[in-house]
Amino acid sequence: MNQSERLNYLVKKFIDESGYDIAFRKNDDEENRVILRSLMNVRMPRETDAEALRIQDEYLQERNREKQIVTPADIPTLADQGSTLPFAERISLWQGDITRLQADAVVNAANNQMLGCFTPMHNCIDNCIHTYAGIQLRAECSAKMRKMRSLYGNDYVQPTAVPMLTDGYNLPARKVIHVVGPIVRGRLTSRHEEQLSACYRNILDLCCRNGLRSVAFCCISTGVFMFPNRKAAQIAVQTVQEWMKAYPEDIDRVIFNVFKDEDKQYYEELLL
Repeated sequence: MNQSERLNYLVKKFIDESGYDIAFRKNDDEENRVILRSLMNVRMPRETDAEALRIQDEYLQERNREKQIVTPADIPTLADQGSTLPFAERISLWQGDITRLQADAVVNAANNQMLGCFTPMHNCIDNCIHTYAGIQLRAECSAKMRKMRSLYGNDYVQPTAVPMLTDGYNLPARKVIHVVGPIVRGRLTSRHEEQLSACYRNILDLCCRNGLRSVAFCCISTGVFMFPNRKAAQIAVQTVQEWMKAYPEDIDRVIFNVFKDEDKQYYEELLL
């Protein structure tokens, strides 16, 4: 089965499973990729048959290869770029799609339901990570949240700055670390700043406990969570440097992953 055939199979499978009345044209790969991603985005966590999972995994793994996987070795460190900051040989700044990174862990900016973004084709990091990991990721997140609700009640939502670790499934990364950052409504407060700093500390602690030696951070809480981008970058860099000073042997590579030019500029001002 080639990639176009896998795509046709998955679109038909997920349409049938959803019950939606959607017409699709076989071998229109561009249109069918949009349909498939949209169906994956709105799909509630539930089981599917082993054959469908196998074909989905083959399809997504090939899609990731097509996008070109990036390893930490492919990304220059700050030291490679002439920086003399502490731990410059272990820190990188990289602009691009985090779903291409083959780090031990990538960080997902999640909401407190921990089930991913349900808006079809939305370009947020939560949507992208769930799309390219596959439907198993939402299923695992759902199982973990059910367990937490069995312990703490049906109203449980994931607290701010408490990371959740899952497998990466079809992503190049081994693991995904999902974290809810602070939401800034109105004036930025010291409480917001401390919560954001706690996100970075707690994620690094989680990496340490689980033997994850390389981690790629997204720009937590910026965008729709409305944390000012420049201040978020300052807190991220300061917190990571302080943590590495306290635990100098416990992480091999920290990658600050940015997508927007604005964020790249702020991190370059701080790091280079």
